[in-house]
Amino acid sequence: MLNFLPAPLLGLVAFLLLLLNIMVWVPLLLAFAIVRLVLPFKSVRLVIDPVLVRIAEAWIAGNSGWMVLTQAMDWDVQGVAGLDRGGWYLVNSNHQTWADIFVLQHLFNRRIPLLKFFIKDQLKWVPVMGLAWWALDFPFMRRHSEEYLKLHPEMRGKDQAATRRACEKFALIPTSVMNFLEGTRFTPAKHQRQQSPYRHLLKPKAGGIALALNAMGDRFRAILDVTIVYPDGTPNFWDFLCGRMRRVIVRVQSLPVPEQLMKGDYAGDPAVREAFGQWVQKLWQDKDAQIARLLAEAKT
Repeated sequence: MLNFLPAPLLGLVAFLLLLLNIMVWVPLLLAFAIVRLVLPFKSVRLVIDPVLVRIAEAWIAGNSGWMVLTQAMDWDVQGVAGLDRGGWYLVNSNHQTWADIFVLQHLFNRRIPLLKFFIKDQLKWVPVMGLAWWALDFPFMRRHSEEYLKLHPEMRGKDQAATRRACEKFALIPTSVMNFLEGTRFTPAKHQRQQSPYRHLLKPKAGGIALALNAMGDRFRAILDVTIVYPDGTPNFWDFLCGRMRRVIVRVQSLPVPEQLMKGDYAGDPAVREAFGQWVQKLWQDKDAQIARLLAEAKT
């Protein structure tokens, strides 16, 4: 354990280990992805995709390794027992910091299939990582607001088509489709600007999860609803690297897939959108109350 080091030095060590891990695994990832690009056949993809998943799992395990080496963190986790890495899952979580990604990957790696995130389109230009996300078939989404879609309804169909193309790839091998319902990280400023009715959450956006359920809901074994709480305050990414994230609480609840919502036309049927909205609001009300309870319990 290196957590005895001064925080800035520890952060530098953790960052260098993070970069080293990227440099080890991403070139190997890209080599196999290029083979798949040159030979765009389903038979080739069925061979290459599991190899890419194993490389990504090794990459995540490397991240977990340097986290254990540099972080003295108390993990309070419930709900991850009995999961199946051979089945499909739709995973949803609240989102507060980039550290959420490392928490989720650390807890779920090799417990369920590889998490595939819906990535904001502009992030495809991030050096190295954009190529890695492309190699792993992470879908790049524009995530237009409902206000924008009302002005440009033709873009609603494009979002839906992009999601369906991604889900067609996800259907080939077991996959965990990761969705942040808030669509962005929680901050007090965003919370105030939205006038969110929830104390600890931003307003949820049902579109992404609705399209995923429409496209491949019959494959999902369950919806894994994840709640992440940082009882000592939400760390930024540098705080996380410096070992200042001392405690994290995670609760995972396995929910049944709402069959009555799977086959509806979310994009074209207002009644379906209303039903999805009510389902998501109930989910978010329960999560907001759970966060309040966990924070209160952590202070006692």
